[in-house]
Amino acid sequence: MRGIRRRWIILGAIIVSLFGFIFLRGPTPDIKVKPETLFSLDLGPIVFNVTNTILTTWIVVILMVVLAFLATRRWELIPRGVQNVVEAVIEGFYNLVINVAGEKNGRRFFPVVATIFLFILFANWFSLLPIFNVIGLAEEKVPDATVQEEEGEKLRGKFFVMEKVDVGPLPIAWVKPSNFSQLKGESIDEDDPEAAAKVQAELDQGKFVGEIKPLLRGVNTDLNTTLALAIVSAIFVEYWGVSSLGFRTYGRKFFNFGGMVKGLLRLRFGQAFQGAIDAFVGILEFISETVRLISFSFRLFGNMFAGEVVILIFTFLTPLVLTLLVYGLELFVGLVQAFIFAVLTLVFGIMAVTHAEAAHAAGAHEGRESHSAERVQKSET
Repeated sequence: MRGIRRRWIILGAIIVSLFGFIFLRGPTPDIKVKPETLFSLDLGPIVFNVTNTILTTWIVVILMVVLAFLATRRWELIPRGVQNVVEAVIEGFYNLVINVAGEKNGRRFFPVVATIFLFILFANWFSLLPIFNVIGLAEEKVPDATVQEEEGEKLRGKFFVMEKVDVGPLPIAWVKPSNFSQLKGESIDEDDPEAAAKVQAELDQGKFVGEIKPLLRGVNTDLNTTLALAIVSAIFVEYWGVSSLGFRTYGRKFFNFGGMVKGLLRLRFGQAFQGAIDAFVGILEFISETVRLISFSFRLFGNMFAGEVVILIFTFLTPLVLTLLVYGLELFVGLVQAFIFAVLTLVFGIMAVTHAEAAHAAGAHEGRESHSAERVQKSET
């Protein structure tokens, strides 16, 4: 029975996949790295371009605030339902931070680390909704064939051929799915030498030809967002280090030229050489802290942008069955990337505080040795 059932499941999956391949395929995805600008806000001397990733970020923040309010507005001593789930997640992550960083530092690090984790996780999972990269603003593009022939211009980007209809005052345009005669949605590529003629032919039939600017796009598929998260993480890491020891002492971690200068002034070349090594190590540490921003940004951006591309490609190739497996994989990847970003922030914070404590202990030890040497010198005299 199990073997027969398994065969029927496989056969059903194949039939559903073929149905989606023939009837539900859209046009070849137009994959762009740069987020699309939806509208601009003129703020006097500054013009603020609102992109689809910025709009999605605002929605994510609002939804997180609303969900947090709804989950905690009726807080009970004995948790149940949604409160039970929220408390379990927060408590589990809090225990992880405490076990890694200790009670004292863990309480300092937890608000920042947990906020980064929850924001990235919610943004990653929210971007898996099927409304992303599908619904957007249709911008009409009508190339001039004469200008193209005279100046050798080409169509920029992929142009979609859409049906159009007016629903009251609102114009609606959509791309027709595939069928037996057309196994992919209608689109015109920029490399096609007859692109202008094809566009004109579609326009003569009353079609809408242009580009689609998605209203919603994954937050972390924008390098600006991941870089902003990396900068916030770095600011808090350095703040924890400075607050633990002070700006001057913590700054010696990166700019430690004191030993080299003292050795040169006292003509102690061994001390000067050791000081030069310490200064070089500090410069390397500063470079590593700077490069950390790049690695943070591109790790998250690369994984999430690649996931978006994979979903678009599989939706085009096999709209059903296999696409669901890709969505399951992206759920896991979104969780892993959020956890990695948050835990790395936690680890770097521990390293900053540990360095500060070690430097403070070394300074105290050096001070005791100097005081002991003075006492011995006085006793000899």
